[in-house]
Amino acid sequence: MTVSRSVITQTVVLTAAAKTLFAMYLDPIAHEAISGGPVVIAPERGAEFRAFDGVITGTILAVVTPTLIVQSWRSAEFKPSDRDSTLILSFTPQGEQGRIDLVHLDVPDHDYDGVTEGWEKYYWVPWRRFLQSR
Repeated sequence: MTVSRSVITQTVVLTAAAKTLFAMYLDPIAHEAISGGPVVIAPERGAEFRAFDGVITGTILAVVTPTLIVQSWRSAEFKPSDRDSTLILSFTPQGEQGRIDLVHLDVPDHDYDGVTEGWEKYYWVPWRRFLQSR
């Protein structure tokens, strides 16, 4: 029997209000400042998502301001036969800070480790650094 590791769950607490973190993720200029490269994103259903020179792409599936973002998501490492994964980001206050709960569904086994590590390396660490520099 093969066990699939297709679901990634992560929680991070950052030094900004949850509603600020939510807005930053959906703002292409702030998202670019965090991730370090051009980002295409908008805060409405159906909006295209592209980051890291097209290494990750997708579509915004749902936005519940200021608490929830759902998007289709795929990396350049996904095979053509792999279906898009689904990314769910929940934003909640934690005192004066904000908590992001990530649930990333249907990540192909062959890219599971890369995507799991990528969230920390390309989002959480740079986001912390960005907030500390403000």
